[in-house]
Amino acid sequence: MLVGHSYGGTIITAAGTHPDVKALVYVAAFQPDVGESVRDLGDKMPPANKSIGPVGDGFLAVDLNAFPNDFAADVPKPVAGFMAISQVPIAGEILGTKATVAAWKDKPSYAVIATKDRMINPDLERFMAKRAQSQSVELPSSHVVFLSHPREVAALIEKAAAATK
Repeated sequence: MLVGHSYGGTIITAAGTHPDVKALVYVAAFQPDVGESVRDLGDKMPPANKSIGPVGDGFLAVDLNAFPNDFAADVPKPVAGFMAISQVPIAGEILGTKATVAAWKDKPSYAVIATKDRMINPDLERFMAKRAQSQSVELPSSHVVFLSHPREVAALIEKAAAATK
């Protein structure tokens, strides 16, 4: 079983085609279809944030001052502040890379939809989960739903694991 958060959903969508993978769990994550990129999906239903920008050498990151509100609004401020200064920038060009496979077409999938997510539009999360026929749960959370609602996220992961036995 593979679990992916945010852009990590794109990774598990591709890696999930491996025969040993039995299920996919998307946690406030992208679920691209073949031929779609993260940029394509974001353009379809833009997120609420405007805080992602260049940090040099083609990499992007969330603005430090906007990070607590846009990325981690429902965790303690010191935690959100630490996350802001320790974030790892992402290569901007990767956001335009088109998916070549979509494991969710052949494998069971599950999705956590963060209804207060400012990084991925919650309506986009719903659209992708419905399209993939993912069993989903909606939680009133920011993008870091695994920190603000750990029990509920773990319960969905456990449900997916139990279904793969």
